[in-house]
Amino acid sequence: MSKKLGSMAAAILMTLGTSAYAGAFVNGGFEDGNLNGWTGGGGFWSGGGAPVNPATYAGGPSNNTIMIGGTDPITGANRVYGGGYSVRVNDAVNNRSVSTISQTVNNYTDNSIFFAWNAVLEASHGLADSDYFSLTLRDDTVGTNLVSRAYSSAGSIGSGTSGVTWTKFGNWYSSGWVVEQIDLAALSAVGHDFTLTLLASDCPYGGHAGYVYLDGFGAVNPPTGQVPEPGSLALLGLGFAGLAAARQRQKKAA
Repeated sequence: MSKKLGSMAAAILMTLGTSAYAGAFVNGGFEDGNLNGWTGGGGFWSGGGAPVNPATYAGGPSNNTIMIGGTDPITGANRVYGGGYSVRVNDAVNNRSVSTISQTVNNYTDNSIFFAWNAVLEASHGLADSDYFSLTLRDDTVGTNLVSRAYSSAGSIGSGTSGVTWTKFGNWYSSGWVVEQIDLAALSAVGHDFTLTLLASDCPYGGHAGYVYLDGFGAVNPPTGQVPEPGSLALLGLGFAGLAAARQRQKKAA
């Protein structure tokens, strides 16, 4: 093999190797209808002391549920931001539960990260002992948080609280769907390793609940709205078939 051909082959192999090891978030929109690619944790807490550290609950029993369409019974908001599925972290049962979900991706080579979330928290006590929600997107390569949010039903905790308007529904507060967009190219962070961690908890006394929906984690801005349910798609197909048949009959009559 000539030196020129050898160099070309080496370049191709290098390109293929880089592509093969470029990371992507697994099942980021939960469109597989399961939690593949995600790591859950959970347990219970008591006595207060927020902010709650997700690392404390690593390996514990999680309370994360795949959601299929429909609306939230408390806020009326869509349970899914885009596509057909999302995940709900924790639930509306007030039993002191804490649940976490996270995913790490290595060598993420897209220029942006997008994801959407919607927290629902029941009004309760003070900042340190109310039902609680936190979210971090960490650049593991340099050891900094690109997104850091922390809220109790009594108010915000720490930084990163801008851009969220809370709405009251009876005795509950909701953020509504919030879409996060992180421009990695502008941060010179393309190719870094990242971890998203989300936590939702009840209050530590078993009297008030908190939960959050997560959807559309990946390189593309998740579209607003839900895809039609399979039954709706079938009806749509039948409608098109009927229309085509009607047109064919008109042509024959003509």
